[in-house]
Amino acid sequence: MTTSIRSSRSLRSDITYAFAIALALYVAWILRKVLVLLYVSALFAVVLQPLVQFIANLRIGRFHPFRRVAIFILLLFVVGGLVTFGFLALPPVIRDLQEFGKEMPQRLPVIMERLRHVPLANRINVSDLSDQIQSFAGESATYLLLSIKTWASSLFTIAMGLILTIYFTLEGDVAYRWLLSLIPARSRARLDQTLRRAEVRMGRWLIGQGSLMLILGLTSTVVYASLHIRYASALGVLTGLLNIVPVLGAALCIVLALLAAAVDSWGRVLGVAIFYVTYLWLENSFLTPRIMKSSVGLPGLSIIVALLLGGALAGAIGALVSVPTAVLVAELVDEYLVSKEPAAA
Repeated sequence: MTTSIRSSRSLRSDITYAFAIALALYVAWILRKVLVLLYVSALFAVVLQPLVQFIANLRIGRFHPFRRVAIFILLLFVVGGLVTFGFLALPPVIRDLQEFGKEMPQRLPVIMERLRHVPLANRINVSDLSDQIQSFAGESATYLLLSIKTWASSLFTIAMGLILTIYFTLEGDVAYRWLLSLIPARSRARLDQTLRRAEVRMGRWLIGQGSLMLILGLTSTVVYASLHIRYASALGVLTGLLNIVPVLGAALCIVLALLAAAVDSWGRVLGVAIFYVTYLWLENSFLTPRIMKSSVGLPGLSIIVALLLGGALAGAIGALVSVPTAVLVAELVDEYLVSKEPAAA
């Protein structure tokens, strides 16, 4: 009788536990966007930790910035850099766009004359193309007006991500200790040591990503300047900055560079296309695996697989955090799943 009561209680406990797990998974699926935002913010706080610590350890005379001051200095440096870049790069572009709009009726026949030298382009009718351009401009304006809500939501998400990253940087230790308190005491120390090792490796990811951004920014600036493309310096800086977003950042830079080159000559368009095809092959097959391997200690194949999986699961954001996430997963797998040989006596 006692055995049957115990088995009945055990069965009820198992059923309750299964329902609780199912309910937790359902709630997590509903809140998946919020959970992704929290995870990305916490991950960036961990990645930026070495940089914040470096600024906090600086001494300028008697001035020694504390942690909060270091975060403010880093944020001020980033915002100031972006604002300075906008003030320097945008006025020439806006001025040229205004002049191009005024000269469009006179320049369109010249553009069509160049297009006739392209195969199958001689079938294009100038008047039909002009009407299509005007129709496209009207549709684009309507689309922009209708997508204001989407843009506002995206800006709000970015702002909340920035605020959460700052709070995680300031109070991340409190949240970390609270999460560790949920782990049984006998397993807590081991997990803490594993996560600390992963934190060190994840912090080095920023060095590798910064190296890739610097290499692309310098090489693209040199190529743009040698091809005499408009806004070569601004495009080079923007190309380097947007390289922090894998795939999507490179695609946007390609479009902007090709548009700037197409204003002057098709030869420059061909030069930009050749440069990007060559560089993307070199970066994906050589630079990214080698630099990330030396920075975070992951094999090149695992880095490429992580980028593919991150992009497939969460788009540009997933690709952006794929390498630090792969470092975390690799450290946990190495600690808990990989069978290790016993140490020699």
